[in-house]
Amino acid sequence: MRNLFILPSVVLLLSGTLDGSAQTTYFPPLVGSTWQTSDPAALGWCTDQLLPLHDFLATSNSKAFIVLKDGRIAIEWYYGSFTQDSLWYWASAGKSVTAFLVGKAQEEGFLSISDSTSHYLGAGWTSCTPAQEGAITVRDQLAMISGLDDGVPDLDCTDPICLNYLADPGTRWAYHNAPYTLLDGVIANATGQTLNAYLNAKLNATIGLGGLYFPIGSNNVLISKPRGMARFGLMMMAGGSWNGSPIMSDAAYFQDMITPSQSLNNAYGYLWWLNGQSSYMLPGFQLVLPGPLMPNAPLDAFNAMGRNGQVINVSPSQGLVVVRMGDLPGGIFVPNVYNDQIWQYLNAVICAGTGVDEQLLGGLELFPNPATDLVDVHLSGAHGPGVLTIADGLGRIMRSERLTGDHLQIDVSGLPGGCYMVSFRGERAVFTGRFVKQQ
Repeated sequence: MRNLFILPSVVLLLSGTLDGSAQTTYFPPLVGSTWQTSDPAALGWCTDQLLPLHDFLATSNSKAFIVLKDGRIAIEWYYGSFTQDSLWYWASAGKSVTAFLVGKAQEEGFLSISDSTSHYLGAGWTSCTPAQEGAITVRDQLAMISGLDDGVPDLDCTDPICLNYLADPGTRWAYHNAPYTLLDGVIANATGQTLNAYLNAKLNATIGLGGLYFPIGSNNVLISKPRGMARFGLMMMAGGSWNGSPIMSDAAYFQDMITPSQSLNNAYGYLWWLNGQSSYMLPGFQLVLPGPLMPNAPLDAFNAMGRNGQVINVSPSQGLVVVRMGDLPGGIFVPNVYNDQIWQYLNAVICAGTGVDEQLLGGLELFPNPATDLVDVHLSGAHGPGVLTIADGLGRIMRSERLTGDHLQIDVSGLPGGCYMVSFRGERAVFTGRFVKQQ
């Protein structure tokens, strides 16, 4: 018998109704391990679906998984030797904290995101001409629109020789780690404090995040316990407040952080990924894909996502914060497909879809199923042209093809045996389906 830990029922004065509707948001104490819980059964969730979710996370090398409902822990699982007190890295999910700290520094008058980055890093931080370099602002770094060349061999290299002009700022979106990493220097130079000192004062001391930046190569990588991630997500769900106390008072910056920051990639704010937009772009490609970033996630969700499946999902409309730490194979920079699969399983637990309207999730037929060599894909209904992707059980994209009609035949003979998710994101609809590839 597999050991599946489900939180016991907790009697709360402000407990939710049986349909899982919203209740007063709870905030845990800043120190200690006390954290109120909510029983999934009392929330009206389908507890028979917890085991499939648990097993999916286990088979994808998860270390920790936490679901907060209105601030209370509804699910908290740890895998292998990993525990509540274990430390793990956030990878690029830590970009969300950097965005918050930049906004806080602006709120306190240390910097302005409309300033040239050279004002804080000094002249010559790139290999661009003085005019080209001077045109790059802090805001351009936050929105990933610096125009610096992301085709260099090492995307993490922050040396001037690695930072070359490709396009004018604001004219090209590209997921480029080096300009982002240099925001650490902007914060430190503007505030006169080390990055960790500023993190400690603004988030560790105020919400109990308990994080610390460690230098790894050219990057500063944030490390914390799993509940630290959950605390940060809870503060973000509360609009930048903690138990009634504002952690960020600049409501305009906060809103700009979690809404489209430019018109090139609608699914990107200030170092936050945004669901529910009409299109999105992904790292390494200059291709605009139609539909939401994660069709099974709540459309209002904003998301911190990093390499190997580090995830914080925040959905204010659902009162949900979802955290996953682990070591997803494949080295995927932004695990949107894997994250969407988590939501598929989690939606079954919640007993209701939280993503794209259910009517859009039909309309895709796969035949034969199971398959050995070829799979016929048929679409129905009004969908418009779009992109068809096939992802394996770990969320790794195995095929991606542009589709303008209603039918496509795909050769899957080279795929390993297993279960695959097929997603079509068109201009007017999103369809998903699954097929089994036999050995």
